[in-house]
Amino acid sequence: MSVASKGNAVKVHYTGRLEDGTVFDSSENREPLQFTLGDGNMIKGFDAAVHGMKIGEEKSVTIPSVEAYGEKREDMMLDIPIDQVPPHIKPEIGMELSLQNQAGQPVPVKVTHVDEVKIILDANHPLAGKDLIFDITLVEIA
Repeated sequence: MSVASKGNAVKVHYTGRLEDGTVFDSSENREPLQFTLGDGNMIKGFDAAVHGMKIGEEKSVTIPSVEAYGEKREDMMLDIPIDQVPPHIKPEIGMELSLQNQAGQPVPVKVTHVDEVKIILDANHPLAGKDLIFDITLVEIA
């Protein structure tokens, strides 16, 4: 029986949970997730977990934040003077907005602070700083 190795196209079913049990993503009721092992398109820890699995094998892995979406970074916290916020936007804590990076691509941000002088936007990935638990089943190796 073959095992999943670097360069293989694989299909997996998965459920991703936080340490408190909250499910943040799942392939349940969807097609399995397809990706190529080792091509850099998956978070490092997920890719490593699938490596060596056999078709039909199931496993549960805890991926530390450094092998997932990284630690929360202070340089991703953006102070914006309140007078630079477009007048049609009334910022509130928890509000999700979108900025554009220098390449013109959207960057999701969350408002974490509002006062009469500035707002603070968090541009970290929502799962940054969190250890992730994945239940993975290898469905296919192509």
